[in-house]
Amino acid sequence: MSVADEGGGRRAGDPRAERTRARLRDALLAECADRPLDELTVSAVVRRAALGRATFYLHYEDLQALAVDACAEVVDRAVDALHAWRGIPDPAAPPPALTAFFTETAGHAPLYRGLLRPGGSGPLGELLHDRLRERSRTERELAKASHADLVGSAVAAAFTGVLADWLHERIDATPDAVAAGVWRLLIALHRAVA
Repeated sequence: MSVADEGGGRRAGDPRAERTRARLRDALLAECADRPLDELTVSAVVRRAALGRATFYLHYEDLQALAVDACAEVVDRAVDALHAWRGIPDPAAPPPALTAFFTETAGHAPLYRGLLRPGGSGPLGELLHDRLRERSRTERELAKASHADLVGSAVAAAFTGVLADWLHERIDATPDAVAAGVWRLLIALHRAVA
């Protein structure tokens, strides 16, 4: 969590603060492209961002908090891609947004591997699991489907785990194939408790 979110004196809409956080996010993502998150230091990130350590700590508690903030956009894309359909889902036709998500993610695999560990842990995995669980649970409740909590957790765990293992090359599949497989798996999870 950023200090700004904890009431650290910065207004949420402060453009200077947002520019600084954007520089720190970009620097972290660039550093993660070269080595895993657990090998990074605040010094390396602020050096790349051309900022001071004190500035870093005005905005973030630690590297984990910065990583979670930097991952928010990819998490939002994943959650939206997985829910980019209406009506009765066709197991043979994943939403185009889901296939596009996997295709785009493949192009940044080294970066995401530093933030999403095998099995789905790490700052990206935790954030993705939480947001996906909440969105899936909410969608089931809106549809008046049973077992919203159970299915929300199962969908979040399955998607996050498969994404992580695929990025770490534990699953040998093209982006199209993994999107199709995940889609069928998640539909089966929804139907299993109908």
